[in-house]
Parts: sequence; C-alpha cells; structure tokens
Amino acid sequence: MPEQKSVLLLLFLFTFELAAAAVNGTETLPGCKQKCGNITVPYPFGIGAKCSIAAWANINCNTTYNPPKPFIGDLEVVQFLPSEVRIKNFVTSQCYYQSGALDWKVTTTIGLTGTPYTFSSTKNKVTAIGCDTWVFVTGIDGGNLTSGCISLCHKKEHVIDGSCDGVGCCQTSIPKGLNFFDLQLITTYNYTNVWSFDPCGAAFLAETDMYKFKKADFFNVRSLVDVPIILNFAVGNQTCKAAKKNSTSFACKENSYCYDSIDGTGYLCNCSDGYAGNPYLNQGCQDVNECEDPDSNPCEGLCTNKPGSYSCSCPTGFYGDGKKDGTGCTKKSKTVPVLELSLGSLINPNAGLGLGLLFLFIGGTCLFLFLKKRQLMKLKKKYFQQNGGLLLKQHISSHEGAKVFTEKELKLATNNYDRQQILGEGGYGTVYKGTLTDLRVVAIKMSKKVDESQLGVFINEFVILTQIKHRNVVKLLGCCLETKVPLLVYEFVSNGTLSNHLHENKGALPSISWVDRLRIAAETAGAIAYLHSAASTPIIHRDIKSANILLDDNYTAKVADFGASSFGVVLVELLTGAKPFCFVRPEEQRNLATYFVVAIKENTLHEILDAGIVNEENKEQVYGVALLAKRCLKLDGEKRPSMKEVAAELERFRGFEKHYKIQGNHNEETLTVAEDVHVDLYAIPSDCYNTDGASALYSMEQQMIKSMNYPR
Repeated sequence: MPEQKSVLLLLFLFTFELAAAAVNGTETLPGCKQKCGNITVPYPFGIGAKCSIAAWANINCNTTYNPPKPFIGDLEVVQFLPSEVRIKNFVTSQCYYQSGALDWKVTTTIGLTGTPYTFSSTKNKVTAIGCDTWVFVTGIDGGNLTSGCISLCHKKEHVIDGSCDGVGCCQTSIPKGLNFFDLQLITTYNYTNVWSFDPCGAAFLAETDMYKFKKADFFNVRSLVDVPIILNFAVGNQTCKAAKKNSTSFACKENSYCYDSIDGTGYLCNCSDGYAGNPYLNQGCQDVNECEDPDSNPCEGLCTNKPGSYSCSCPTGFYGDGKKDGTGCTKKSKTVPVLELSLGSLINPNAGLGLGLLFLFIGGTCLFLFLKKRQLMKLKKKYFQQNGGLLLKQHISSHEGAKVFTEKELKLATNNYDRQQILGEGGYGTVYKGTLTDLRVVAIKMSKKVDESQLGVFINEFVILTQIKHRNVVKLLGCCLETKVPLLVYEFVSNGTLSNHLHENKGALPSISWVDRLRIAAETAGAIAYLHSAASTPIIHRDIKSANILLDDNYTAKVADFGASSFGVVLVELLTGAKPFCFVRPEEQRNLATYFVVAIKENTLHEILDAGIVNEENKEQVYGVALLAKRCLKLDGEKRPSMKEVAAELERFRGFEKHYKIQGNHNEETLTVAEDVHVDLYAIPSDCYNTDGASALYSMEQQMIKSMNYPR
C-alpha cells in the first residue's frame, strides 16, 4: 500500500506539473526536449522534426555552443513569444582609415521567402548611425526602395545620446509583410570630414524599444548584433475561416480560438478568455482560477471560480454586482423596504409587496446607472489630470484660438472612430477625418502612446503650436485629454500630399505647373522661416519632405507633421518630379540629391528636369532655383543658407520678371531684372530677413546661370 500511494502521489505531481507547464505556455509534445540551453522551446516549435508542427518550426539546437543555442536556419533565436520570435541581429557596417581608404565592410541580406515568417513592421525599425551615412532598404531581388534615411553631422558636439533625429542617428519604418531585405550603406566623403570622432557607419533592423543610441557606438558597431529583431509567424498558410473547415489539420485545440496573422501569411491560436497555456496542444489551455488570490481577484464581494470564467456576488445584507470595476457591494438600508412597502400598502394593501419590489428595482437601476456614470466621469477626470489637462487649460485660457474638446465631441465627429474615416495610419498612430457640430471638417490624430516623462514637453509644444498663425502651416485647433492618450485636432487639408502629386500617376505632362511648383516652394520656405524665427518661440521642423507638405483644393501648401532632411531635397523633387531614392534607376542615379549636384557640375541639368516645366520664359527661374537647391544640399549645415534667405530668394524669383535685352552698343546679352507689382504678404514678414544680403546672393546666381549650358 505505501508503494501504491507513492506511485499515485508521483502521478498526481506529474499531472500537476504538466498542467502548470501548460498554463505557463512552456509545454512541448510528449518525449520532446523543452529547452535548448537557457531558451524554452514551446510547441508549435520543437527541437527536431517530430517535435514541431511543420518543417518551418524545426529548431536546430546547436550544442557546439556552451550553453547550446537554438537556430531557425541561420537565425539565432533569443526568445519564443506567443505570436513572434525574437532573433539575434545582423548588422551592415563599414569603417574607414583617416585617409578615406576602406578598413573593413560587412553587408547584410536576410531572406524569409517561402516561410510563414515576416519582419514585424510595428515593432522593428531600420536604424542607421554615423555622421556621413545614407542607408537604403530594398525588398526582394533588389527591387524598389522600401525605405531609407540619412544621418549627418559636422561636429561631435551636435550629436546627442538618446536622440535619433538625423544627427548622428536616424530611423525609418519598413512596410507590412516584408520577408526579405537588403541594407545598403552609402557614404559621401568616406568619413574623412568627421573621422576624429566617427570613423564608422552602420545600419540594422532592430526591435524599436531595445535600442538607445549612444555616440560610443561609432567605435563599437559590431556590438549592435546584440539588439534583437522581432519576427512574426503563422501556423498555417490559410485564413481561420478556411482552416476551420478541416478539423483534422486545424491547429487550435480545445478552449482556444483562431485569428488571422497580422501580415496575412496564415493564422494563429490563442487560449480563450479565462484560460491560459498552449493553444496548440490537447488540454494545453487550462482554466485560470481568477479567485485564487484574494488581493488580485476581480470581485469586491464573494468570488466563485467557474470553467473559463468566474462570478461575483455580495454577502447577505449587501446589494450590487460585487465587482471591483462595477457597482461593488453596498450595505442595504433597513428604512428603504419599509418605506416602499408602506407606499405600496397605501395604494393597494394586497399589492404592497409587488409595488415595493418594483420601486426597489427602479431605484436599483437608477443607482447602477448613476454609479456607472460616476465611474466613467472619474476615469475621464483621471486621464484629464494625467495628460496635464489642468496646466494645459490654464495656458489655453490665456490664449485665444485653441480648444479642449470632449471625448463625446470627437466620437460624434468620427462616427465613433469608424474605420472608413481613417485618413492615414503608421507607426505614430492613426489620423481620422471628422466633422464637428459646427460643420468644420478636421483631422484627428490618435497617437499609439505618449511618454509620461515627456508630458511637460508635450504641453509646452502644444501651447506653442496653437499660437502659430500662418496660412501655410496646418493649424492645430485643439486637443482632447479625456482619453488614455491625448488626441490632437488639426484643420483638414483636402488635396493630399505634394509627394503624391509629384510621384504618382505621372504622365507625359507634369502634374503640377512650374508656376505652382515655384509658389509651393516659396510658401513652404516662408512657413519654415516663420517657424524658425518669426514665431514667438523658434520651432525647428525635423522632417521636411514632400510627404509632409499638404495641398488644399487651390494647391496652396500647408506644412504638417512636426517632428532631418534638407529643404533642398524638396526643391530637387519639384524640379525633377523624381523620388529622392529609387533602386530601379541606374546606380549613379539612385540617390537623387547626389545625382542632381553632379548634373549641375557637368552642365547636364536639363537632362533630369521634369519634362515640360522649362520654356523660354521661365528658364532663368528654373535654373536659379536649381542653384539654390544645390546650396541647400551642402552636407555642412553651417554652409547652407538660412530658411530666411531661401524664402527671400524664392519670393524674388516669383515676384520679378526676368528677360534679356541689349544694353547700349556693346551687343552683349546680359540678364536684367525688372520688378513686378506682385507681392506675397503671407510668405514672411519683410523685417525677418536681410533683403540686401538676399539681393547680393541673387545677383551672384544670375552670373552663374549665364554660364550654365541650358537648352535655348
């Protein structure tokens, strides 16, 4: 008997451990190893072909390492997650000698084609570091560019640890569903201008929250392999709806449900509410006892566990739903029933009890609704205070033009955030189109998250932006602070982005006339110059690109999305109609800015200008803007013209008529300028820049224009 008891006890302990393993999501198939070194390998993955759901999930446990390491093909696994795999990184890097000669270079290409794995577009970003670094990300077989960014700097003091805004470090997103990528690094001067503090450049795809930029990484680029990458996966190549039709091959077991993978490569399983564990194994999802811990259970009163659920109730003498997030439990008042019964007896002695119960039901319902409303008001008040509402309201009350919207107003404006109202989505969050009760159409930006430590910065920037009054800057109308993350309300701009008009649906003729292009350039430059110096507090726009210049129905420019490109890239786009980076172009033409500068030096600019924008009347304007763009593209920021100078020159090009005439008897063709009456009062106040300095720069450029070999 003692031996039998021991066997039963061991069997019980084994069963208990198996159930505990299932609840913790670490159970494997019977007879299979659970760990490779220090890494737990849960089903549907498995160490060996017979231990996984399919060949793509076979894990090679490499025992030549101490401790052993798990691999999927050549990819080293750091951690297995319910719908993702965290793998070790691959870094593209290059280092140079002081002379500019290459010291060493490592290139990176990762391919997942033919597998259900994809690179997570929501949790990864491409990061590049260096002060002379251009990175481009291409898709499969060297196809079109998927993304890219530029990291430049001139002095060590300009580089700030933790900042990745284009000065020493830049980041860019990747598209959804990417399963192959190639990182290419380009350097303009082989780091010779910055070699004393930065001899190397590097680029890598990595989990966004796992990397924080440091200047020291310039000298230690090889260590960046320790920053992981997140892969998405799916267990089948069908949708849930299709997979459920075959119960034999369907991967989701009892007490679980199926959902389609984020990248559309198949489906995944998860334990149903009230269950936890491994949804891919029989009896893998076990009931969670919500009542087990009296301090963390959901009930204020009595908690009763049920399979996959629980129930709350109140003890005798109390009423309510018994839930912590509900009405809780309230002690009954002895006078209420007596009063109700008395009222009922006065009307009808025989129906006193029924009427009393009716009053009790009505009173209880009203009390429930009152408590629910009060709870919601408390939550809104909590968010309002958490988001700095009190401080923000003080600022707004002293400045006209901004409004604090209620959550109810914005829900009504967007039809409860209907997906059909979405204007755009990205890593930052979602922008909805909305119509306010006064019929104003607005754009409502809902961020994914906000850093509470930066709340003071958010409030300060919000107050500054609401004071901006410039017709070429998208106006910030107000915000809503009653939600978990603050919502920002902007004016709605109806005609899309400049990037769309320049690069999409291109035909034989330019989509925007030269007159409109020059005006858009001048309006944008004027707006940025205003932000730099004319606004009460200087504002630096760190993301100037054609995608952040919106156009209204009259093609008026609106600068948006305050967040580091040179304005010069936008000018080049306006001149050429080409995208800044494109790998379908020949190698020497892939970087538009570099190709543009070379074309000016070699007098071949006319070959790359957008077809149809140059004619006899405007060629001096076009080539003048081209020279201005060249100056804006200088890598040394201190040698670029200020935005005030740029705005002044563009306005001069717009407001002056240029023509040739014969002077005296010299028979010499010279360029003269006759002032027109056109003046743009909205571009930038005249006292914000030195017009004499701008005139001198303009005159110098006219002499250069004469020497350029443009077609007559």
